[in-house]
Amino acid sequence: MGRIEQTADSQAFSHPKGLFYLSFTEMWERFSFYGMSALLTLYMVKELLLPENAAQVIGLAALRNMFEFRGPMSDVAFSAIIYGWYAGLVYFTPIVGGWVADRILGAKRTVMIGVVLMSAGHLAMSFYASFLFALLLLILGSGFLKGNISAQVGALYPRSDESMRSRGFTIFSTGICIGAASGPLVTGLIATLYGWHAGFAVAAALMLIALVAYILGQRHLPDDRPVARKQKRKPPLTHKEKKRLAALLLMIALTIPAEIAYPMVWSIGILWVDQYVNLATSLGEVPSSWFASMDSIGAILAAPALVMFWAWQAKRGSEPSSVTKVGIGTSIIAIAALLFAYGNLGQSAPDSVNAGWAIAGWLIMGLAWMYYWPTTLAIVSRAAPEGMGSFLMGVAFLSPFVAHVLAGWIGSYFDQMSPSVFWAMDAGIAIVGCTVILLFRKRLQAALDPDVEA
Repeated sequence: MGRIEQTADSQAFSHPKGLFYLSFTEMWERFSFYGMSALLTLYMVKELLLPENAAQVIGLAALRNMFEFRGPMSDVAFSAIIYGWYAGLVYFTPIVGGWVADRILGAKRTVMIGVVLMSAGHLAMSFYASFLFALLLLILGSGFLKGNISAQVGALYPRSDESMRSRGFTIFSTGICIGAASGPLVTGLIATLYGWHAGFAVAAALMLIALVAYILGQRHLPDDRPVARKQKRKPPLTHKEKKRLAALLLMIALTIPAEIAYPMVWSIGILWVDQYVNLATSLGEVPSSWFASMDSIGAILAAPALVMFWAWQAKRGSEPSSVTKVGIGTSIIAIAALLFAYGNLGQSAPDSVNAGWAIAGWLIMGLAWMYYWPTTLAIVSRAAPEGMGSFLMGVAFLSPFVAHVLAGWIGSYFDQMSPSVFWAMDAGIAIVGCTVILLFRKRLQAALDPDVEA
């Protein structure tokens, strides 16, 4: 709390300066991550899994044999499963990174190690042989970085100001979206002009910018003191804290349907655009990997409007609760997926879908993300018991871990059904999720409030 008081006079736009350093750091990290991810599935299908290249990848044959327990699968299916496990594990390892930060190194050192590991991982992607090792480095590096950055954002705000905290996370997420939007555009262009490996190398170089930004902002960040070591043992959780923790874990679990339905655009969505969407323009064909930027552009466009809209609602006493915002965001995902389904309805030939349907769906996905994910992080940072902030922020990323793995298996059936049926199924997953959240929103919100007596 002392840190908040020290920085109060230097806040810009009513938010601490540390928020903008963390946003800038995360922007470049997301540039690097999404720039690589935009290429990953296309790279596997179009180049890595060609027999002469796949033979050079250490451990790939054994991995494919393990995944083919249900029988031989196509390269599209195998790529979807690899992407699902990779993206899922990226969201699993933050629980390890959070524990390391809370108990051993502190958030600042842990984040720096994560940045270095991710830089090494992007560099290793430049070689066929080290493909799986590169994914491992990226998974570990992201785990050390992701949750700890988010936890530091939450530590900048007093627990009592839920609305300001929620808007702070929305501003922070705007930095994520700027990086996520520009990354695929740059790496996709570089890969088109100079080859896949050049695109991965750009991601490695720009990852280092994140490290520089983070180092420059150290004095504006929250106090960095691990809880454990030789300090007095932390007292056990009170009954009230245990009830709040249980509600928090349930809330995290309820984001799984959204985290299945929305990130499908990053893997199967790119393949769908590459196969079915007409990308021709008067200046030539647009790289399909550029569509990985569209949802982030949608989020960037939505962010200032949402911040102002929620602030206006807060003044009038009509701002939806955080849990309700998560439910609204999940319902918007369903709308976007249905646009994909409708746009492809009756169209089965390659390049037959008007790009407008794909663009509209991607932009709306960005709006949905701004509603549900920054709000989820704000809920976790506010409701987490004292001394468990980084750890529980890591636990929050178990939702996308489970969801991405499931999405990989669901996506492996893409080439076995019509695209319209596939996207309608994706929308159905989101509809189930939003229905459950909105039905129980009042009870959940009350259980998550630290200021409400048990």
